[in-house]
Amino acid sequence: MAIFSVYVVNKAGGLIYQLDHYAPRADTEKTFSFPLDLVLRPHDERVVVAFGQRDGIRVGHAVLAINGAEVNGRLTADGKDVLEFLSNPANYPVSIRFGRHRLSSNEKLMLASMFHSLFAIGSQLSPEVGSSGIEMLETDTFKLHCFQTLTGTVSAAWLGGGAVTELGLPHASVVVAPGIKFMVLADPRQAGIDALLRKIYEIYSDYALKNPFYSLEMPIRCELFDQNLKLALEVAEKAGPFGPGS
Repeated sequence: MAIFSVYVVNKAGGLIYQLDHYAPRADTEKTFSFPLDLVLRPHDERVVVAFGQRDGIRVGHAVLAINGAEVNGRLTADGKDVLEFLSNPANYPVSIRFGRHRLSSNEKLMLASMFHSLFAIGSQLSPEVGSSGIEMLETDTFKLHCFQTLTGTVSAAWLGGGAVTELGLPHASVVVAPGIKFMVLADPRQAGIDALLRKIYEIYSDYALKNPFYSLEMPIRCELFDQNLKLALEVAEKAGPFGPGS
């Protein structure tokens, strides 16, 4: 069991903190002779396997390194086009490392913003008034858990009629304003994530909000926040739920 990563998203949907805690290693490195028996294609600024699978190399895997040197998107370490380099028989035999591509900073920002939008859509589509939004997304390889802080801000859209809500407002569609979102990606079997999310919120309150040099809604760059977050993740992986006073 493992905790893969942590994301913190501000009220506007901007990514203000991200930590890659554990990444399963699924890279495969092989030495090839010419011609290459895999079909490679450019895709989203990287070179990926489009056809052909062997020895752990799968369709969709990206070229990560050539002859031990990390590639930079579609370019080799010395600035040559990867596909042109691999089409030249003079460059063989060649060692190529394949694997799942690492998300760039821009991709992480985009995904955080996308989840923020999906969260808002989920809240609006819910038949329940004041829905908490998406709390968990599950796949066969990981679960995404989300905890959103409360802001206490309530808006009401008048729908007519003489009835009032439990809050004493006219009958309305009551919407709770978005708060800070804490997201954890973890192994589906990992226990204690709800307690971990609240622990992360405590760490955020203690080491970010109380830091006189930290500005609300801005990226979190606090050493004590980093240290205590990593410690909390290690405790959660080993022990599961947090006990009182942890």
